[in-house]
Amino acid sequence: MATASLTNFTVPLSTNQSASSQGLLMPKLKFRFRVTFLNFGVTQPTTELTKQVMDFKRPQVTMEPITIDIYNSKVYLAGKPTWETVTCMLRDDAGGEVTRRVGEQMQKQFDFFEQSSASSGIDYKFTTVLEILDGGNGANTPNILETWQLDGCFLTAADYGDVNYATNEAATIQLTIRYDNALQTPVGSSGIGSSITRTLGTVITG
Repeated sequence: MATASLTNFTVPLSTNQSASSQGLLMPKLKFRFRVTFLNFGVTQPTTELTKQVMDFKRPQVTMEPITIDIYNSKVYLAGKPTWETVTCMLRDDAGGEVTRRVGEQMQKQFDFFEQSSASSGIDYKFTTVLEILDGGNGANTPNILETWQLDGCFLTAADYGDVNYATNEAATIQLTIRYDNALQTPVGSSGIGSSITRTLGTVITG
């Protein structure tokens, strides 16, 4: 009886929707994730970076509006999409593995000693993969609930943070990542980048 009552821990729905008493859906939890960097820096593998990730911002896309001025009003259409930068906070390990790989990536983008830049984007761009996990570990392989793949990535900023006698915290490096496109693959449904039938109206109008 007590367990059955938990099905009422949700928002009541109307009869023409799903079951009126269905229980609360399990949310994705912010602390169950991993980040993988592909073709980042020179030294491989890049799993040392994955182990030192503290937080990562999920992608944000903005559709730039197009304004059509008409007689007494305005009409708005969706223009080009813009992917905002994401940030990734890393712990700076005592062995210098994180600093080494971040430095290598920055050097791929621009040689700070020789003052020489890369000839093209393919020379330095990398791929970032964010996976939301279900909490499995060890003998229990984690299931991936959601994947974001960021393509055409490069670092726009590497903030090596500060050091402070008065704190009791780990040193950090914050990366700001710009990318060309992002694809989302949630489990059991369609996401950004999945195949959706293009809608064509019978009348061409805004």
